[in-house]
Order: sequence, then structure tokens, then C-alpha cells
Amino acid sequence: MMKKSVVYTLIIISGIIVILLYGIRRSPFGRDNTSFAVKEGTDITGIDLIQGEKKVILRKEDNEWRLNSTLEVRKSAVQFITRTLREMRIKSPVSTEMFRSEIADKKIEPVRVNVYERRRVVRSFYVYKTGANIYGNIMKIRPSSGPFIVYLPGYEDNIGSHFVVNELFWQPFNVFRLLPSQIESVELRNFIDRESSFTVRNSGEIFSVYDSNGPVTGCDPAKVKRYISYFVNVSFESWAFDLNEEQKREILASEPLYNVVVIKADGGTIKLTVWEKWKYENGEKVKDSDRVWGETNDGKGVFVMRYFDLDPVIKKKSYFFGG
Repeated sequence: MMKKSVVYTLIIISGIIVILLYGIRRSPFGRDNTSFAVKEGTDITGIDLIQGEKKVILRKEDNEWRLNSTLEVRKSAVQFITRTLREMRIKSPVSTEMFRSEIADKKIEPVRVNVYERRRVVRSFYVYKTGANIYGNIMKIRPSSGPFIVYLPGYEDNIGSHFVVNELFWQPFNVFRLLPSQIESVELRNFIDRESSFTVRNSGEIFSVYDSNGPVTGCDPAKVKRYISYFVNVSFESWAFDLNEEQKREILASEPLYNVVVIKADGGTIKLTVWEKWKYENGEKVKDSDRVWGETNDGKGVFVMRYFDLDPVIKKKSYFFGG
């Protein structure tokens, strides 16, 4: 009996060792420390992003996401963060020395992330944003646990930049979203070629073109109608959150390229101002040929627009003639 008992004990111990070794091979950093991504099949219905006193609350109800209970959510933003929460993986651990020099010594405040399935928290972790690695982020499950560089397979940019505790980031990047029936007039002021400036006015559901001398005759009505239709959806690319105050003042003090002033049928006004944008190549400040700075009169700040999105509403007066 004693021998059988010893044999059974050895078998059980061997089995435990095999399970532990298998588990170690499957989770090289430890199960608790690899649990950044939510489990497969999880229905993500809520996300909290908290940084100090700031908080963003995203909730999905009836297949629609809302921001802080009442605001519309930018679909591409929530699609990307939910994909990240499902697919992100550990790239490598971070040494104590690196975490201290890049995070602790710089007093970088983390973003706490809570992920919900219905009302239950299914994952919680901390995102520390840094420029110390190409992935731009370090994550921890808890403040006391080990730090890791986390990335999204197949995505080369910084996933940490999408964990933003700012309402503006999560709202639609709309400049104009107006039906023709909602537009009273559109004035384009072209500061590059002032003679090509114009105004389109709605007179009894018929849009007519004017310049500084009065009505412009000979315009193609189809082109006028098409131009007004472009205001249904004009968006910008991103907020210019990385601009410092000096750079903002420099932009606002410079002469713009264009002003687009839309007076709505309800009496409201949307004014878009566009400036030349610069970028840095090899340490040299050069003109950005693909993008511009923009700002509307809502006071929310400067953003980046692609010429691709801006071009439909930036026309010359000659556009409205045949040919």
C-alpha cells in the first residue's frame, strides 16, 4: 500500500509540474501580466478612460456608442480602440531602469482603462505614454505590477495615442455637415487669388453666384448645385493637440489661405479659416503639400485637414462656368 501511495503521489506531482511548465510556455510573462487584451468572444459595451481629474466614458446602447451619455462618438475611433482591446499583445518587458527614467522621473501620469461587458469590468490596465520606443506606450495591469511594451500586430504606429482623455478626440471630426436646404449662403474668400473669391446665395431654393460687383451671369446651374452639395460632409483629419501655445499663436497671426463662411438657414454661422501647414523633414521646416491647418469659429482649437477633403469646397469663381 505504501509503495502504491508513493507512486500515486509521484504521478500527481509529475502532472502538476507538466501543467505548470506548459502554462509557463504559453504565458512567458505570467498569466496575470499578459491579460491586457480582453478574452475572445467578449462583447465590449463600455470603456472608461481616466487620467487625474479628467474622464471619458464610452458606452454602447442599442448598437450605438455615446460619449459621456449624450455626445455622438466618432465611429472610426471606437472601432480602432475596440480592435486594440481585443488584439493587442506584449512586445517585450520593460526594465526597472527604463521605467524609472522614462516614466517615473518624468512624472508621466498614466491613463487608467476600464473595459466593460455590460456592467461588469472585464479588463483594467494602465497606459503610460512615452517617446522612448517606437510603439509609444508602456502598460501595466496594476501600478505595482511589471511594465511592458504593448503593440497591435499588423499596426506599426503608436496604439497609446488612441487612449485619449479628451472629448474632442472621440467626437466626429466634422467641419461641415449640412444639407443644401440648411444653407442660406456660402462665401469663399481666396487670399491667394482675391479675384477668384465668390459668394453663393440661396434665393427661393435657387442658388446664385455673386462677386464683389454683384450677380455673376452665365454660371452653370448644375455646377452651382453640385458645389453646395459638397457641404453635406466635409471633415478634418485630426486635432493638432501636439501644438504648443507659441506655435498656435504663430498660425493664427499669419495670413490665411482661405476663409469659407457658411450662413445657415437657421441664422447660425460656420466660419472655416485655412492656413498653410508646415512639417519637419531632416530637421528642416518645410511646407506640407498634402495638409493644411484649419480652425472654425466654435473655439475648439486648431486641427489638421487634408487637401483631399478640403478641395471640394475650395473652388475658384471660374469653376461655375461651362467647360
